[in-house]
Amino acid sequence: MSYTSTSNQDTILKVQDLDITYRLAYAGMDSIRDIFVKALTNPVKLLFKEKNQLELLKGLNFELKKGERLGLLGVNGTGKTSLCRTIAGMHGKSPNIFINGIVRAIFETSVVVQPELSGIENARILTNLIFHNHSRRDRDAIITDAVEFSELNEFIYTPFKHYSKGMKARHFLSIISARPCDLLIMDEVFSGADTFFNQKISKRVEEMIHDSGAVIFISHHNELIEKLCNRVIVLDEKKIVFDGSPSEGLEFYLKQTNGPHF
Repeated sequence: MSYTSTSNQDTILKVQDLDITYRLAYAGMDSIRDIFVKALTNPVKLLFKEKNQLELLKGLNFELKKGERLGLLGVNGTGKTSLCRTIAGMHGKSPNIFINGIVRAIFETSVVVQPELSGIENARILTNLIFHNHSRRDRDAIITDAVEFSELNEFIYTPFKHYSKGMKARHFLSIISARPCDLLIMDEVFSGADTFFNQKISKRVEEMIHDSGAVIFISHHNELIEKLCNRVIVLDEKKIVFDGSPSEGLEFYLKQTNGPHF
């Protein structure tokens, strides 16, 4: 997905005065009878009463430039994943988000397109979905490259339902990182992959960024944040409370939470 270009070609992402709010189900109306009674007793209040809202983020402002690898930190419920999904356009296009190029996002490695199909068959399905704007020849090359990079070997022909969490991580990461993009978003996708493959994929991501682009990471592993990122943002109380280096950001976050509760 690509949005309106930013004015600065080095700026990949610009978030300006962004609010993220979810509407909750209306409280206190459990039946048609409840609605009927309220309509008779106080129709004006019923008509104009606003639904309960959950405000996750308020007035968010930040930019992401070419070559930046941003780690998002914050306790569960602070809006990290919601922010990434909004940037990726999963909740529709936002007038407060400007992206210079194409976004590629993956949010969990446990998702499987067809569990009964083999790894190679799922690789073909995923490649057609993720790289739909590429030629058939290039998609075939992406599959070949991803299979080789994943080192799943003969297991690539095994039904996906038999894959371990680590094998799923290898499978998905190998596909999504097969070609450079302008903005790559990864939410907990390193979970389950072994140390060797994490090192291998991190090198590949760095090469992707060098070719042109930026990355947003969400991870529960502070070692990965410190190793892979060159910038950290901490979210709390609906806003950005820290924006700086990974080492200082991790120190700030751990002091704030008294432990690694990403």
